[in-house]
Amino acid sequence: MDNKKVLVLTGASSGIGLITSEFFSKKGFIVYGLSRREAKSKDFNWISCDVTNVSQVENAIKTIVKKEGKIDVLINNAGFGISGSVENSSVEDVKKQFEVNFIGAVNTTKAVLPIMRKQGYGKILNTSSVASVIPIPFQSFYSASKSSLDTWAKALRIEVKLFNIQVCSVLVGDTKTGFTNVREKTDIEKEGAYAKTVEKSVKKMEKDEQNGKDPITVAKTYFKLAKKRNVPPVKVVGFSYKFLLFIKRFVSERFMLWVVSKLYG
Repeated sequence: MDNKKVLVLTGASSGIGLITSEFFSKKGFIVYGLSRREAKSKDFNWISCDVTNVSQVENAIKTIVKKEGKIDVLINNAGFGISGSVENSSVEDVKKQFEVNFIGAVNTTKAVLPIMRKQGYGKILNTSSVASVIPIPFQSFYSASKSSLDTWAKALRIEVKLFNIQVCSVLVGDTKTGFTNVREKTDIEKEGAYAKTVEKSVKKMEKDEQNGKDPITVAKTYFKLAKKRNVPPVKVVGFSYKFLLFIKRFVSERFMLWVVSKLYG
């Protein structure tokens, strides 16, 4: 078996996932990227896998372990967003949001945990969002899915500490990727009384994202965590977001929600 460290990353076909997979590969990791759409990169190994399909996830992990004998780091990165008012979001869309963003991470984690327990170490890093702490209107279900991911990860961290397995949520803010273009939106014509506000809010979000940081910043954060002896429960990417969450400690929830409403309400 190769002595190089092995990274498994979901959502590897584009954006943060693609950039991170390539970055780790260039830094000497053996990288396996999992995604439904093909990751068109020669820098790492790609496996077709839908994280909401348990059998596909289990088969992908078995294939990797059979070849490499271990998994050092798992990055649960697969995710997407839906936007629209709570009232006009379909139950099907809400379920899909949680199936990918939350249950998908659960599926991959459950598949790698027996491997990491047996080898006596491992790191599980999750792509979360600042929106998990400061929820965004008209992206309420995306915010909720990431908040669920954070809470689950903290409980998991306690459960697996005995086996020298570390868990961390990486809170990402506005990042310039293709995530913006694949966001699933409610039909504005069906939004009724919310239409103007939804349209204005989503345009503001998309503008912020496309003026956001380069995804390489997130990739470098992940790499530092992968090399770090002890990772924190939560890691925030970017000074401005660290400062924002620091300030949040000293103001009321009412005030923070008022600020968010002025930006996106």
